Amino acid sequence: MVLLKALSLLPNRSRLQRTLLDTTHILGSVCSVSQNAAFATQTTSAVHTKVENIRNIGISAHIDSGKTTLSERILFYTGRIAEMHEVRGKDSVGAKMDSMELERERGITIQSAATYTEWKNTSINIIDTPGHVDFTVEVERALRVLDGAVLVLCAVGGVQSQSYTVDRQMKRYNVPCLAFINKLDRQGSNPARVLNQLRTKLMHNAAFINLPIGLESNCKGIVDLIQQKAIYFEGQQGLVLREDEIPQEMRTEAIHRQEELIEHVANVDGVLGEMFLEEKKPSPDQLMAAVRRSCLQRKFTPVLVGTALKNKGIQPLLDAVVSYLPYPSEVQNHALDESAEKESRKVILNPARNDENPVVSLAFKLEAGRFGQLTYLRMYQGCLRKGDYIWNTRTGKKTKVSRLVRMHSDEMEDVTEAFAGDICALFGIECASGDTFVNQPNLHLSMESIFVPEPVISMSLKPAHPKDLDNFSKAINRFTREDPTFRVYYDADNKETIAQGMGELHLEIYAQRMGREYGCQCVMGKPKVSFRETLLQPVEFDYLHKKQSGGSGQYGRIIGILEVIQLYLCSCYLHQILPYFSNEISSLNDFRFGLFNWLIYCHLFTSCVTFGF
Repeated sequence: MVLLKALSLLPNRSRLQRTLLDTTHILGSVCSVSQNAAFATQTTSAVHTKVENIRNIGISAHIDSGKTTLSERILFYTGRIAEMHEVRGKDSVGAKMDSMELERERGITIQSAATYTEWKNTSINIIDTPGHVDFTVEVERALRVLDGAVLVLCAVGGVQSQSYTVDRQMKRYNVPCLAFINKLDRQGSNPARVLNQLRTKLMHNAAFINLPIGLESNCKGIVDLIQQKAIYFEGQQGLVLREDEIPQEMRTEAIHRQEELIEHVANVDGVLGEMFLEEKKPSPDQLMAAVRRSCLQRKFTPVLVGTALKNKGIQPLLDAVVSYLPYPSEVQNHALDESAEKESRKVILNPARNDENPVVSLAFKLEAGRFGQLTYLRMYQGCLRKGDYIWNTRTGKKTKVSRLVRMHSDEMEDVTEAFAGDICALFGIECASGDTFVNQPNLHLSMESIFVPEPVISMSLKPAHPKDLDNFSKAINRFTREDPTFRVYYDADNKETIAQGMGELHLEIYAQRMGREYGCQCVMGKPKVSFRETLLQPVEFDYLHKKQSGGSGQYGRIIGILEVIQLYLCSCYLHQILPYFSNEISSLNDFRFGLFNWLIYCHLFTSCVTFGF
């Protein structure tokens, strides 16, 4: 690596240098593969990481801001995967985090995917979330269990509609975040305008902590404003980081942006504020500590820049995740103690990574896998081991933990135990999203539930062939259990099944999944409307009833007017006739008298009514 950095400083690269670069890249890929193998075989040791060396983060943004591409680069640079693939790549492989066939065909993220990796001795659990508003519940339940987040913004589009939604979700669960302005390589990119939108539209106290060296096709690297140095990403895939002095033409801007950074942080941090008033310039370590303190309190948002597609700015983003986002014990989590008959009280959970405290975990995502229902758990307290028994505090049902795994997109890696701060998954547990699990039957603790938005669209849904009705029912039961925003009910008036969701794309995706995963082709359409009719004016009627079937015959004639009456009058009239039906009718004359009075009170008949029996 030292030889490689030395060669990279030469003005003209020789054929020998290019050969060394290619050889180094091949060796790096081999090392990445061996490191991946270590991940698969040493999963048990990974859960024993100190709590200070754990980060649980989510990547959220508006659609097409580059979230999945960014996740792919993070996994590659941390050695989790051996090679990178594009979302809409020509090799038809697709990104690692887009494991569903529909995701790779459409080039969008439909389901949130979880993985974990390591960067500089820090274990990072990552959840890549969708950007479409139709799948907003995936972002909702991911942010519910995460300690920090990366808000990705497009350098061209800036703050867009779904950016508002994601920001509200982060505020709802008090999740600290970093902002990453992506796609600097696109034509028309303007990170300064995006920063201004972040301040004016989302009301963030934000400032750059690095600057781009060139934009669009001239993007070469970034300037670290805290360390006051330039970083260039060299090599075919940006694996080589070369540090150099800030370019002469950018030194004035770098000094100005650093002063702006210090001013924004000093407004919300007391320690740095005192130094600012005393006109003392903070050291890089003091400035980083102030940025971290203010970021953890959601008073300041560090803004980083880069382009994931061109492999620039990813390593500094990982450094910022480790430096500025919280570890699990820095976030105070509490549960509700419902053992008392009166109001429930809040109980602060202990994030220590040991088995001295009882297990408290939250099931935040359900997924039907090859081996049954896969339940994603966030551990908040205690230690959960394979073979332990856990209780669902909502249903009181006891279940044995037969298999405990950690997820790498659609791949599973078995572990023997999981501690507080970990994200794991279980098999064979019947539960609902938002249920709390403990390891003591008399422990009545419940985590706060996940906010579920109401559906906004309804469409009729039915199988194309009646023979697929059984598979249609199985698919409906599974999808409604996995996704609380997907709801299905039967309309008895119009004799059709109605599906409700967050958008037309939401329902269309589920209809296609029924065809692919259950072999049940579905027909979607507009739901029918049940019309209700009422009278606009009084209507006269004259009805004669005659029936002779042997013995005494039946005869009756009703003449009257049918008109609309007020609702409160109906209530009064019903009280007049109900006694005649609630008590035993002593004679036919009593029944005739009661019915006659009721009809007169209802104003339905204005002429005499006669009955013949």
